[in-house]
Amino acid sequence: MKNILVVSVIFALLFASCTKDKSTDLFLVKKGQIGLLTDSTQVKDLDMIFANDSVVRYVAGDEFAGSVNSIEVFEKGGKKLLDLSPREALDSTSVISSITIMDSRYKTDKDISTLSTFKAINDSYNISKIDKLIDNSLVISVNEIDATFTIDKNDLPAALRFTTERTIDAIQIPGETKIKYFMIHW
Repeated sequence: MKNILVVSVIFALLFASCTKDKSTDLFLVKKGQIGLLTDSTQVKDLDMIFANDSVVRYVAGDEFAGSVNSIEVFEKGGKKLLDLSPREALDSTSVISSITIMDSRYKTDKDISTLSTFKAINDSYNISKIDKLIDNSLVISVNEIDATFTIDKNDLPAALRFTTERTIDAIQIPGETKIKYFMIHW
């Protein structure tokens, strides 16, 4: 009887260690976290978090202008994963304030990624706001996960593309409209 109990415990431990835990998924996007990045991750921790990747820091020429310097994360093979913006420029203790997700492997717990369509976003989340930008883009805000999804206004019907006065409602956006990029804001 003791042998059966010991064997059962060993199998249970092996099974538990082999199952995929979504909380440590390196590509999971959820409120306050993207993979190993959290809303309290500091710039100085990026090299450790992305030890198997390349972290590229771009420093703008004029530190006195108060511009926030972007940080890019690439896989060792050269594929761009993320664009990070720290809250404070040139401060290694600054936390990350926004992240632009470039790689389609990053997905929300509802399987929304850069390959998703507007319909998938609308079906999965409550859209908080839709903003028009000057650069021919629409920004779809989802407060539930602190995310914005940018779509190209050229993918919209002509009546919506060329107006500056009308507000755009979610029902007017074609479901097959693709995402240009996906951002998280903390």
